[in-house]
Amino acid sequence: MKAPSFDYVRAAALPEVFALLQQHGDQARVLAGGQTLLATLNMRLSEPALLIDIGGLTALRGVTLAGRTLRIGALTTHTEIEASALIAQHAPLLAQAAPHIAHRAIRNRGTLGGSLAYADPAAEWPACALALEATLVLTSAGGERRVAARDFFIGLFETALAPGELIAAVEVPTLADHEYQVFDELARRRGDYAIAGLAARGIFRDGRVSGLRLAFLGIDDRPLRAARTEAALEGATLDDAAIVLALQTLGADLKPFGDLTSNAATKRHLAGVLTQRALRRLAAGAGAGVSREGTR
Repeated sequence: MKAPSFDYVRAAALPEVFALLQQHGDQARVLAGGQTLLATLNMRLSEPALLIDIGGLTALRGVTLAGRTLRIGALTTHTEIEASALIAQHAPLLAQAAPHIAHRAIRNRGTLGGSLAYADPAAEWPACALALEATLVLTSAGGERRVAARDFFIGLFETALAPGELIAAVEVPTLADHEYQVFDELARRRGDYAIAGLAARGIFRDGRVSGLRLAFLGIDDRPLRAARTEAALEGATLDDAAIVLALQTLGADLKPFGDLTSNAATKRHLAGVLTQRALRRLAAGAGAGVSREGTR
């Protein structure tokens, strides 16, 4: 299919972006990497009158470390996250998740901010942001505000972004001592959208886990934390009995939606498989005394 006609502006600075958004309102769309937006244009699912290209705004790129916070610019590509030494050291969950995103050509162009703003429930970055308890830095003509990931995703392709607002960056707490992180997903083929996926992390001391976070993708209309399961395993040794308990409580946490490829029962089963894998990998990493970089 062919995209509808539209006007195009390559913005030179953020004030220009905000002025155009204010002028054109719902008729304008912001173009970052374009790996989702351009597809929706070609399928006539989106018909804006104006595309505002923000790809040249270097202030929205890059990975920096300040104290115990890793800041990742919204225009940082999936490939740049995959290759970043800072991310591998301080947020290995993101380094593990990046290779699961589509294919190399898409990872070279797609951006962190674009994925989070689109909020596809089967995408990797929203679940990772939830598991890492990240903060999204949002910017507009009125200034910046910060929104916790748990409050940002509010429905199917729906977020807390206000009109005229952009994601400027994502702030992630750095890996704590004795913390381990794992990411896994299941798809029909490598590069396909995940049927189900899991971003997990936990802190281990004397063989017991605390601060366990289990964030699922592809299960609900948004990334979803398994809060009951996390609470049930607080302070536990992740042995076979704990895994049985986790699978029992997981049923109360997850009420999967079926989709075009998998029904709810299949997704529920795969969520259990991913949970078992993740808990065993976390425990194995802690038991082996893997370095502060966590499991890779």
